[in-house]
Amino acid sequence: MTNSAPQENDVFTGLENDLNALANARDNWARTPVSERIQILQEIKDALLSASDGWVRDAARAKGLSADSPLAGEEWLSGPYAVMSGCNGLMQTLSELEGKAFLRHIPFRTLPSGQTAARVTPHGIWDRLLLSGVKADVWMKPGVNEGNIAEHAATAYDVPPEQRTGRVALVLGAGNIAAIAPLDAFQKLFLEHQVVVLKMNPVNDYLTEHLEAALRPLIERDALRIVKGGGDVGAWLTEHPTVEEIHITGAESTHDAIIWGRGDEGQRNREAGTPRLDKRITSELGAVCPTIVVPGNWSGADIRFQAEQIATQKLHNSGFNCVACQALLMPEGWDQANELLNEIRGVMGRSTRPAYYPGAEDRLETFRQKSAEVTSVSRDTAPDLLINQLEDDDWFRSNEIFAPALSTHSLEAPDAEQYLRNAIDFANSKLHGTLGANIVIHPDTIRSIGRDRFEALLTDLRYGTIAINTWTGLGFLNTACPWGAFPGHTLDDVQSGIGTVHNTFMFDAVERAVVEAPFRPFPRSVLSGEWSLLPRPPWFITNRRQHRLGRLLTRFQHSPGWHRIPRIFANALLG
Repeated sequence: MTNSAPQENDVFTGLENDLNALANARDNWARTPVSERIQILQEIKDALLSASDGWVRDAARAKGLSADSPLAGEEWLSGPYAVMSGCNGLMQTLSELEGKAFLRHIPFRTLPSGQTAARVTPHGIWDRLLLSGVKADVWMKPGVNEGNIAEHAATAYDVPPEQRTGRVALVLGAGNIAAIAPLDAFQKLFLEHQVVVLKMNPVNDYLTEHLEAALRPLIERDALRIVKGGGDVGAWLTEHPTVEEIHITGAESTHDAIIWGRGDEGQRNREAGTPRLDKRITSELGAVCPTIVVPGNWSGADIRFQAEQIATQKLHNSGFNCVACQALLMPEGWDQANELLNEIRGVMGRSTRPAYYPGAEDRLETFRQKSAEVTSVSRDTAPDLLINQLEDDDWFRSNEIFAPALSTHSLEAPDAEQYLRNAIDFANSKLHGTLGANIVIHPDTIRSIGRDRFEALLTDLRYGTIAINTWTGLGFLNTACPWGAFPGHTLDDVQSGIGTVHNTFMFDAVERAVVEAPFRPFPRSVLSGEWSLLPRPPWFITNRRQHRLGRLLTRFQHSPGWHRIPRIFANALLG
């Protein structure tokens, strides 16, 4: 019988050495010149390109996908592609940091609320071609305007390099989406001048060797260490005196255990207002995310396409997403509601991706037991997708399912505008968390409400990312957008978290991101007067070419060029 104690001691000795190396290098990293940081990001891109095929192969295998499955495209887009995009965005901002010249190329406008919005997408010819018709705005907090925006962007770089002091940050990685952990680390490294110990989640720590290969330029400079381990390693790191800041992506229960403790201890600390840790802690913790379907006059093709959209919002990554649609809000009395719901069930029934994430079976059983009545959508070898009514139990409004399950709820709809107001009020007051909300609305309905009035209504929807006729997951993939909860949460009531990540334009006073895509795909978009060449989006679970598109788009992010466009367009049109 072997003794595990020496091995355990070796683990913590290694961690101690890692923390010492980071601590010794933290000031050097903080003072690293901008030109060198740009070079580091280019080196990461090159290394990432070499590591990407193995990365995606192992991720697909771990999630039960065959090597040639179109769904492997999800691993490309939410893995190497997103990280490559983050590198490009940071390089662009840093290359124009002098005088904050990068701000001169961003259109700003004043919203009906008086707030300022920055149009971050499209940003250049490639966005206009590859994300044709997609728009993304970053809404600033009240008081920030075009005149003072430079005072609220890249402010960490306002301190002269020789005066900067570094800090050691712990990033607790997520187990579901591969790009989360490296992009969270980028936030600390490039926006906050901090060195990082990245603790991988045991669910996807098979990515460690690929991340170490891709991020080698940071590791060689002692700016980053990537470590594995269970809850004991995470707890040891959170409490270590060398760790000065923490960022966590995960469950609210995990966050609260770190901050307050568990059981009676946690309750006493919370009541006394005495957190266990005296460190700055930022977080992204998920939510009961709504999709609001606004009534209108939809064609049969509109219903089929939007059914694919909503099914994707639920079943991308098999439903294991912090912004997966969990509450489908429908207009009461809308004569096309049943047709849409039937089409959604049909699309979901054809999605047979395995439910790979630990605990899914237990969470689905809890969902079933708490439901007054459940509709089961058979999905061949995959677990049935479960659908219930949100009003079955208050539990469904307060708990993220993190599994293939969905609740529906109908709201009064005397007209489209009043229905939208009702849905916004419901989402704000009844659903836990503020991470992401989706709105599906016909362009004619927006015109009937009025664009200014529509944006005024959005002001009341308190979510960190709002997606109009697309999924908030696109806001995650678009690293120019800040990613995180709506501001205002506290350690005592953290809900979807505190702070943001991504945000490659380095805005310091953001309120939310609003992403909008065409209601119809190409060519129907053009025929109906929407100027968009975007066909079925590559992140749709129904896209037959997304594995090819994901690889092509990742390589395009590494080396953009006109010669790469024809193959991307050809596969996009066939998807």
